[in-house]
Amino acid sequence: MLFKAENISKIYGSGASQVTALHRANLEIASGEFLSVMGPSGSGKSTLLHLLSGLDVPTEGRLSYDGQEIYKLRDRELSAFRRRRIGFIFQQFHLLPVLTARENILMPLLLDKGRVDNAYFDELTGILGICDRLEHLPHELSGGQQQQVAIARALIAKPDIIFADEPTGNLDSKSGAEVMRLLRDIWETMGKTLVVITHDDRIAKMAARRVVIMDGILSEEGAAR
Repeated sequence: MLFKAENISKIYGSGASQVTALHRANLEIASGEFLSVMGPSGSGKSTLLHLLSGLDVPTEGRLSYDGQEIYKLRDRELSAFRRRRIGFIFQQFHLLPVLTARENILMPLLLDKGRVDNAYFDELTGILGICDRLEHLPHELSGGQQQQVAIARALIAKPDIIFADEPTGNLDSKSGAEVMRLLRDIWETMGKTLVVITHDDRIAKMAARRVVIMDGILSEEGAAR
C-alpha cells in the first residue's frame, strides 16, 4: 500500500457560519493505480486534493504514505516530501515565461539540487511528444504543449504519486483528449500512480477506478473498464 487516508475532515468557520468541506473521507490507493475523483463544482474536490497531497492540514484524520504520517511532519520536512514524492499537474500551467520548456521541466530538480537523469528526461519528453519544442518559451507553445511541459515537470523528479487537478480545464476538447491520452500512456508505460480530479464524466471513465465526491462525502463508484 502506497497511500492511506483515514477519516479526514476539513471544517471552515464556527457556529452558524461553519462549513464542512470534507467529511470523514477514507481512501486507499495502491502503487500503480489510476484513480479519478469526480464531482461538481463546490463538492469538495479541491479540498480533498489539498489534503491528500499535503498542501493543507485537515481538521481531523490521518494520512500516511508507506506508513509515514505526513501531517506530523514539520513544514520543511513536508515541503521536501512533496518535492520528492508528489507530482502536481494543475488546470493553470504555471510555467515560468522567461524559461524554455527544458528549463521549466528541470526546475524542480534544480530547486532540490537533484541530478538530471538524461535518459529518463529523453524518455519522458519522447512519450509526451515535445522533444522538438524544448528550446521554446511558453508563449511559443500551444495550450496543449504547455500542459505537456507541465506534465513533464511534474514527473521529472520521479514522484511516487501524481495529482492532476482538472488537467484539461484550460484546453479545447481536442487538446484535452490528447493530454488525457498522454497521462494514460504514462500510467501504463511508466507504472506511475495517478489521481485525476475532474468534473467531467468522460475523463473520469478513463481511469481504472473511480470515486465520487458530493457535498464533502467521498464514495466509491467502481471500476470503469
